[in-house]
Amino acid sequence: MLLTMTEQQQKPHRHRGIYLLPNLFTTAALFSGFYAIVAAMQNRFEPAAIAIFVAMLLDGLDGRVARMTNTQSDFGAEYDSLSDMVSFGLAPALVIYQWTLSELGKAGWLAAFIYTAGAALRLARFNTQVGIADKRYFQGLASPAAAAIVAGLVWVGNDYGFEGKAISLSAWAMTLLAGLLMVSNVRYHSFKGFNFKDRVPFVSIILVMLVIVLVSYDPPVVLFTVFLLYALSGPVWTLILLRKRRAERRGQNRGELLRGRDASEAEEKKSVDDFEK
Repeated sequence: MLLTMTEQQQKPHRHRGIYLLPNLFTTAALFSGFYAIVAAMQNRFEPAAIAIFVAMLLDGLDGRVARMTNTQSDFGAEYDSLSDMVSFGLAPALVIYQWTLSELGKAGWLAAFIYTAGAALRLARFNTQVGIADKRYFQGLASPAAAAIVAGLVWVGNDYGFEGKAISLSAWAMTLLAGLLMVSNVRYHSFKGFNFKDRVPFVSIILVMLVIVLVSYDPPVVLFTVFLLYALSGPVWTLILLRKRRAERRGQNRGELLRGRDASEAEEKKSVDDFEK
């Protein structure tokens, strides 16, 4: 039976094909994550760590390119999430396991699995909260930041020749902490409130130049330190907010108690006045 004109108009139109430009950046990020795994299997840990940071840069560009060119799509969002799972979930876990966690046996690969599972759960939760959660904040440590901590540790340790049981235990604790922070309720600034299209003071350019010089001086140490401080800022900021809210609640309770006392004293005074009359 032929469809009527009304039914044809109501039938949703499916667009064929995908947007090329933003998905090229996503594919490049996916390639970087896969290359990090391959490099780690060959015991080339410095290129592996650098590849994860390159994936972070490309992951930050694909979304901005899509918004600037108005080429957002559901396919791009899903593809980006799968790319993030490889680049910031599997790759960091396998790289640090190959670097030092393998020396700890079962405890080592379990820590790597917890990190991977944390990244998967973090991405799944983020996808379900799109359009609902406050864009200014992240709930839990973002997977690229967690990957930067793990990759930064590998990069620093490889550059400075850290070896032995001490570094293995430190890497185990760092991997486990990064995985748990991703699925925590700790709030982090997303820095999505910055508008790069607005005019900025001239001193901002000088600050950007100084940041570039600082990172160029010792990239592994600077990048690892920056992302580690960012990871620690979440719990510290959350504790400050909790104390502030408790203080506000105590103030409200005291105010209600004082208002209740004043009301009871007023009622007693009124009853005394009525009795005297």
